Order: sequence, then C-alpha cells, then structure tokens
Amino acid sequence: MTKAKDIMTPGVVTVSPGTTVEELGRLFIEKGISGVPVVDKEQNLFGVVTENDLIKRSGRFHIPTIIRLFDAFIPLGASSMEKEIQRMSASKVSEICTRKVISVDPETSLQEVATIMSEERVHHLPVVSSGKLVGIIGKADVIRGAMGETRK
Repeated sequence: MTKAKDIMTPGVVTVSPGTTVEELGRLFIEKGISGVPVVDKEQNLFGVVTENDLIKRSGRFHIPTIIRLFDAFIPLGASSMEKEIQRMSASKVSEICTRKVISVDPETSLQEVATIMSEERVHHLPVVSSGKLVGIIGKADVIRGAMGETRK
C-alpha cells in the first residue's frame, strides 16, 4: 500500500514566523511556488502561508455596515474589522499565515491523503512526524502515487 512517505517531497522550502511579507513574496516568485510551511527553529510546524494570504493582505478594506436601532448605532461585522486591519498591515509571516494546519503522518495511506485533499480543499499537505515537518505532498504527488510512481 502506498503511503505518504512514498510520495512526499522531502527537503521542503520553508519560512520562519519572522520572515517578512516582502521576503515571502520574493520567495514565491523566485521558486515558482504558491505556498510554504512555516516552521520554528526546531522545524516544528507553526503554520502554512500561501499566495492567497498575500492577496488577502493586499485586498480591499471592508467598512462594516452600521444599522440604527432605537437611537443606537450597531456596527455589523466590526469584530472582523480589527482582524482585517491587522492582516492588511502585517509585515511578518506569523501575522498572515494559517495556524490551523491540516497535516498527515508519514504512514497515512495514499487513499486517505487524496480524501483529505478533496474534502478539505487543500492543495498541499505537510507531512509531520513527532511534530516536525518531514515533507510535503502536492496534488501532482497524489496523481503520481495513484499511477504507481513513488519517490525513490
């Protein structure tokens, strides 16, 4: 049975939480990649950051709708406004990366990897062993694995 360790790419390009947003953008362009795992000094998985996170940072600012009720003004969406301001003014990867990361173990079956990617709508799955990042699986890796090809 083909497992995550058979199809994953080891030696993953990563960034640290302290990497600047500008450095991240340059890395994406230079390497031709769309996302990277964020790891701490001990290679523990901290999060994942993608092109979408950079695009959201540059997106338009949404001004909350305000309704009037009995002489009171109630902002709708104000709780998300603060998060939006923080994201747009972010200068470090730690401020824009996704912290709730879906990952798999090296022993996870190819079928389960494909199911997770499909159901969770993720394009890359970090492979983690004992909390440490050991590889990454992309859609192309899953297709190769389904065709019987594995990494040597």
